[in-house]
Amino acid sequence: MSLTMSDYLLSRSNGRPWLSDGGLETALIFLEGFDLPGFASFPLLETAEGTAALRRYFRDMLETAREHETGLILATATWRASRGWGPSLGLSSDQIDEANRRSVAFAESLRDEFPDVPILIEGVLGPHGDAYAPDRILTAQEAQEYHRPQIRVLTDAGADFIGAYTLSSLGEAIGIAEAAREVEMPVLLSFTVETDGRLSSGITLAEAIAQTDSATGSYPIWYGINCAHPDHFRDHLNGNWIGRIGSIRANASRKSHAELDEATELDAGNPAELALDYAELLSLLPQVRVLGGCCGTDHRHIAAIGKACLG
Repeated sequence: MSLTMSDYLLSRSNGRPWLSDGGLETALIFLEGFDLPGFASFPLLETAEGTAALRRYFRDMLETAREHETGLILATATWRASRGWGPSLGLSSDQIDEANRRSVAFAESLRDEFPDVPILIEGVLGPHGDAYAPDRILTAQEAQEYHRPQIRVLTDAGADFIGAYTLSSLGEAIGIAEAAREVEMPVLLSFTVETDGRLSSGITLAEAIAQTDSATGSYPIWYGINCAHPDHFRDHLNGNWIGRIGSIRANASRKSHAELDEATELDAGNPAELALDYAELLSLLPQVRVLGGCCGTDHRHIAAIGKACLG
């Protein structure tokens, strides 16, 4: 599917982008009142209460996709479900693997519940450490070895493709792409930027995409931008490289990562205003195929984005 995924999405949605979900973890913490140690949402699937909350959250997204007659990229709750996070959560490698399988099974149950909505299950990866203040930058080889187990479990469990989010280093992006290539799994690599539009390492989005493509033979199906407000990257979108951007999942807040990390209240911004920002981004990024949200966004933002961009 990696060579034809863009055409597949367009063919199933009347030529328009698909929707995705919003800021799952911030919605669960600030709107549902859950405590998520390590910002990990996958443990909620171990309880009836947590599973019900996740089902409510994704049902809202699916209803919005149905309303706009488009598809939904259904992300697994596995952003923190890599083996390196296991010890801090009190989980063994086997338990982490099982959590990934459980997350895919949950996504499949939602797909069964909405047979009229085109759905692709995205096996979600996050960085090995804190994306915004990493204690160590992995080399491409280290990242390939680190992410290989989770990618293989998600693939075997039935995910349709891999989506790696909040990436802030070149080595990790390259390593994830190569680990996905090992199992012939399509992969989306989504970078996060600071308020100056650059990765925390200082390189530009243009440099990150060009160097990753060069190192991997352009293996990623496309790239994304997430966990940053459109104001942080809009003015940097110029050049041929922007044709490789297929996914936007922006923050509702204009605050920096450091400010958000210290926040004790949710900054949900203005859903209608954010939706207009997305409409402008679509005019700049004609190859975008997926529209979703990140920190601070919920079903209100996705609904507004759908209205502004899909009409």
